[in-house]
Parts: sequence; C-alpha cells; structure tokens
Amino acid sequence: MDSTEINQIFEKFGQMQVVVIGDVMVDSYLWGKVERISPEAPVPIVSVTKRENRLGGAANVSLNLQALGATPILFSVIGGDDTGKKFQKLLKKRNLSTEGIFIDPQRITTEKNRIISKGQHIARVDDETTDYIDPEIEATLISSIKKVIENNAVDVIIFVDYDKGVVTPTLFSTINKLAQQKGIPTAVDPKKRNFMNYKNVTLFKPNFKEFIDGTGSSLKKGDLESLKIAANEFKQKQNLKFIFITLSELGVFISNGIKGQYFPAIIRYIADVSGAGDTVLSVASLAMGTGLHPKRIAHISNLAGGLVCEKPGVVPIDKEQLAKEMRLQKI
Repeated sequence: MDSTEINQIFEKFGQMQVVVIGDVMVDSYLWGKVERISPEAPVPIVSVTKRENRLGGAANVSLNLQALGATPILFSVIGGDDTGKKFQKLLKKRNLSTEGIFIDPQRITTEKNRIISKGQHIARVDDETTDYIDPEIEATLISSIKKVIENNAVDVIIFVDYDKGVVTPTLFSTINKLAQQKGIPTAVDPKKRNFMNYKNVTLFKPNFKEFIDGTGSSLKKGDLESLKIAANEFKQKQNLKFIFITLSELGVFISNGIKGQYFPAIIRYIADVSGAGDTVLSVASLAMGTGLHPKRIAHISNLAGGLVCEKPGVVPIDKEQLAKEMRLQKI
C-alpha cells in the first residue's frame, strides 16, 4: 500500500457517520510518586501530583472515530450524579454531542479510578452498576437510535458492551435487525453476559479471554490452529461475517470463514494497555465499513492498538502517527 492508497483510506474514514451504542464511563487518574510504604499495611503510599479525567468505554470509541476523521453519534445512559455531570462536561470539551446521552437518576455513572506512579498502575477502584437499564429508558433509547438511523446516512453501527447494562438483548436485536434491513454493517465488542446473543453481525471482536469465557472453551492462548477451528465454528453458529480476536502481546487473528489469518504484535514499549481494545474496534469498524480486505482490517487495527499502548492512560489514536506507521510497515 503506497502513500496515495493510505491517504484515500483516511479520506474515506473522514466521510463516514458511525452510530456508537454502549456503556460509557469516566476514566479518572491519580498520578503520583511512591517514596515509602505505609506503616499501617504493606502497601505503597502515593503522593498525588496530578489528577485527570478522560472519556472511557463507548465514549472512548467515539473519540477514536473522531480522531480518525469520522463523525460518531453516541448513544448511552448515565446517572444523574456528579460523575454523570463530569462525563457530560468531558463530552462537550471534546466536541462530542450529548444528544444521545440519556439520564437515569436511579443509576450510577461508571467511573474507573486509576492510581499511577512512574507510568505503572498501582491500583484501580471502580464505582459502577451492572444492572440492565430501566425498560422505559431502554424504549426511549431504542426509539432515538432508530430515528437517527432512519434520518441519516449511517455507514456503520458499533455496539460497545462493557457489561454495564446499556446494551440489552432487546436493544441489540432491534437495532441489529434494522441495520440488516438497511444494509448497514455492524460491529460488536462483547462481554460474557451477552456473548451468545450477538448473532448476524458483520464484525465480532472479542479479546482472547472474552472468547474463551463466552464460548466456555479451554483453548490455550498460543494454540493458533485450535483457535482457528473454534473461531470458525463459532462464526458459523452465530452467522458472523468476520470474527476478529485480539491476542494482546501475541497479536490478532481474523477469519472470514474461508481463510483465517494471524498477525503477530509488533514489538513496542508498552506503557499501558488501557483503551487499546476501543482503538482496535474503532479502526476495524471503519476499515470494514470502507470495504477493506480482512488482512488490511486486521493489520491496520493491530498497528493502531499497539500505538496507543505506548502512552499511559486511555487515549485515542493519533491519525498522523498511524498513517506514518502504515507507511513504515508497508501494509
């Protein structure tokens, strides 16, 4: 792929509208120094030097899409709490619309609090609910999503399931059926609870742990031949066009049922793997939506996931850096 082709890919990304549906959260960071151990217990004392809040979950997927030039339309449910207000401010700060964000005063807005010293995670504290959203809010959310799909030229629909309750079985089946009717490709990043509900989707992107948990498999991570067989069996059973499994330090595997291809990870300095799955999903969804070959979908997504791992915390992909890497790697 030469520079002209790479530029054409990013030009196509810039013309795409993507509906993103799923669990959102605030990723909060406490950055500090560890210089001594607590006298109360054998744990490090972190002297805080900086605090920061970032968008996480489906909102981070939206940020990645935006960074690649696409127009994300985000739908989710948050609580009426302080974290929810913080989340809305972060959306506005990043020029993302709040129109698809619905508030349930009875819910908790998910917040992941990470404590980091010298680029390494010391601890993480989560504040969340995992209950499915209220049926009335679910109905309102479905209605709003359908209206956007009916009235806009939507290129891809992405379901981002962090198992916090926004992507209900009814919501998924209703919107996915509408997508099929309109010929809109769909992508799913699954978790265990809904794993088997995701049928008839274009791109299904679990990581290795999610795949073995969701299927009940006893696969070993490095056994690529057995993974290929299991993935293709699952793909046929669920009627998926592509199954794309991320293998962290081992790379990625993609199959269209005819040919399964494995791409090893490129050796990098890994500062933090947080958010890498969101980046891979975003890039893969856009690449799929533009009709790229599965090999290219996997390779570009693999590169993007590795690049964000070089930076601490949850961060979106840098489009120029990705384009430069694509030229270097001669995809």
